Amino acid sequence: MPTTIIVGAGHAGGQTAISLRQAGYEGRIVVCGAEPVPPYQRPPLSKKYLSGDLELARVFLRPESFYSANDIELRLGKAVREIDPARRTIVLEGGESLAYTELVIATGSRPRRLESPGATLGNILYLRSLEDADAIRNALVAGRKLVVVGGGYIGLEIAATAKGLGLEVCVIEAADRILGRVTAPEMSAYYTRAHRSRGVDVRLSTAITSFEGNGTVQAVVCAGETIPADVVVVGIGIVPEADLAAAAGIRCDDGIVVDERCATSADHVYAVGDCTRHPNPILGRTLRLESVQNALEQARTAASNIAGTPSTYEQVPWFWSDQFDLKLQMVGMSQGYDTIVQRGSMDADDFAMFYLREGVLIAVDAVNRPREFMACRKLVPQRPSIAPARLADESIPMQEMV
Repeated sequence: MPTTIIVGAGHAGGQTAISLRQAGYEGRIVVCGAEPVPPYQRPPLSKKYLSGDLELARVFLRPESFYSANDIELRLGKAVREIDPARRTIVLEGGESLAYTELVIATGSRPRRLESPGATLGNILYLRSLEDADAIRNALVAGRKLVVVGGGYIGLEIAATAKGLGLEVCVIEAADRILGRVTAPEMSAYYTRAHRSRGVDVRLSTAITSFEGNGTVQAVVCAGETIPADVVVVGIGIVPEADLAAAAGIRCDDGIVVDERCATSADHVYAVGDCTRHPNPILGRTLRLESVQNALEQARTAASNIAGTPSTYEQVPWFWSDQFDLKLQMVGMSQGYDTIVQRGSMDADDFAMFYLREGVLIAVDAVNRPREFMACRKLVPQRPSIAPARLADESIPMQEMV
C-alpha cells in the first residue's frame, strides 16, 4: 500500500490530508506535527478566537473523530527531525523512522524575532500557534497597556481586538506607514486614521531601542521616549520553515522552491503553504505568499497530483483582514501600479481601490465592499483593460466592467 506522509499539521498539512481522501486516494496517510493538537485554522487566532467570540472547537479544521473515520493517522506532539529523499524516509523526534511513497512538506513559517536589549523579558509575545494565541488572550486584560510592534495585518488585527477588549493600545511601526508591504499609501493613510479615530495610538517612523522591566516587560524604549507597557506583542513578519528541506538537499530560496504542481527538486517530495516559493503564471513571476488561500489551494493541488489526477496551481492571490468593523478584502498584487481609482466613500468606510498598470486591472482593495471583491476575483485573472471613469462610476455594475 502506498504511504503519503505530511510533515506539518497546520492549515496546509491538514487540508492536504483532507484533499487526498476527497480525491479518492486509498493509501496510508500520516500527518506529523510538532504541536499536540489536530490541524486548525490560523486566521481566527488574531481575530475572533483572540477576542473570545469563537470557541476552540470551531478553530479546528475538522473534529478529531474525522481523521480516525477517514483512516488518517495523526502523529502529534513530535517534530520531524530529518528527511532523507534518497531512502524516502523521515525521522521523528525520539528517533522513530517512517518510510513514505510520497512526502508533502507543510512546515509553514515562524515569527521573525526582535533582538533588541530586553527582548526576552516576560510578556513579550509573538503570534503563530494556538498556544501563542492563548498566551496573548490571557494577557489581554481590560485596563492594561498593550504595545504592538509592527503595523502589518497581524499587528493591526491584534490592536483592534485588544482595543475592543478595553486595553490601552499603542502600535509602533518602524516604517513611515502601516501596511507598507501590501498596499498603497492611500490605504495606509486610511487605516492609520481608522485606528487613531478609535483610540489606538499609532506611531510611525519609530524605532525601538530596548525593553525595560524586572522579569516582565514594563516599558518600550524608543529614541527619546519611553512607552509604558504591561504586555507587548511583536508582529514584524515571518520566516519560512525551510531548514528541514534545505538539510535534505532540497532546493530552497527564501522558501522551498516548487513548480506549478507543488513538486520540489526532490523526487516524490511536494511542499505547500507559507514555506514555499512557487511560480504564478498569471502574475508572471515566482513568489512566496503568506496566505491561507495559497495554503489551501496548494494543498489541493499536491493532493490531486499524488492521487493521480494531474493538476497545476494557477490562481490570483487574495487576502482578507478584519479590523474593528472594517472588512478588508484584497485580490491580486498591487505592486507596480501606475493608476489608482477609488469607488465609494472612505469617509463612510465603504469603498474599493482599483489598481491599474498601463490600463489593465491588476488588483483591488475593498473595504466593506464584498460585491467589488467577488467581481474582481473573476476580473483580475482576465487582466481586462477598463477605463478609470467606468471603475469609479457606481451606477455601472461590476459585472458590466469588461
